[in-house]
Amino acid sequence: MASSAEDFSQFDISNEEKDKLVAEVIRYVLFKTHHNAGCPIKREELTQIVTKNYRQRALPGFVINEARDKLAAIFGYEMRELQRSRPSSTSQGRSSQQSSVDAKSYVIVSKLPPDVYRKYVENENTAHLNGFAFVVISIVHLSGGKIAEVFCAPLTELELLLVVVGTVESLWHQLRRMGLVENDENHPVFGNAKQALEALVQQRYLQKDKVNGPEGNTFFYELAERALDRPVSEKIKEYIEELCHIHGKGMGIAVPIMLDI
Repeated sequence: MASSAEDFSQFDISNEEKDKLVAEVIRYVLFKTHHNAGCPIKREELTQIVTKNYRQRALPGFVINEARDKLAAIFGYEMRELQRSRPSSTSQGRSSQQSSVDAKSYVIVSKLPPDVYRKYVENENTAHLNGFAFVVISIVHLSGGKIAEVFCAPLTELELLLVVVGTVESLWHQLRRMGLVENDENHPVFGNAKQALEALVQQRYLQKDKVNGPEGNTFFYELAERALDRPVSEKIKEYIEELCHIHGKGMGIAVPIMLDI
């Protein structure tokens, strides 16, 4: 606390002014998270809340850190900074649809016990979207962290053989098994199916990249920062292992699966 007071003394503003700035940042984070379905918030947006009236260079960082502490202490939220992931390939034929995303951004993650969160916080109206995100992330995870959106270009004989035996498939090929079609704009649960998938890109669970090849362009989905975050990644592995154990037990076989990605 003494160190924090010393840091604050350099800014030549009152405690009331500082507390007001912290409250504005907290309010912005909570409302933006709610209205944008949990999409990351750029650090630049939070910085501008402070710099619109104050010019002290280090003040935005101090205010943001205070806001993070109060979000954790009062609301039970961790304001987590995302470390932007890079595509697995940096070939000249690849372009990312997230290249304009600010390098530093934040999401808020509940630190409440699961039973308390389910009882008092969890929104039943968005449960289907959480389930959709879980399934899509699991599919990409089991594909080695990367999967084609659809096969636009003609497949080689080897690729075609792998598709037939079920070892290489596109994301939409998998989702069609669940009754989701990419051009369906009126799904009874998800509405526009393609927009539901694109929302996972905006929320940084997935990263979408375009690869230019001799036969045309192909889009690929890879796991992004939030899906690679340790708590999410471990939960995905845990559920996949549980499902495979149940399935294998019911079939009387052991289901081998790669989970050390």
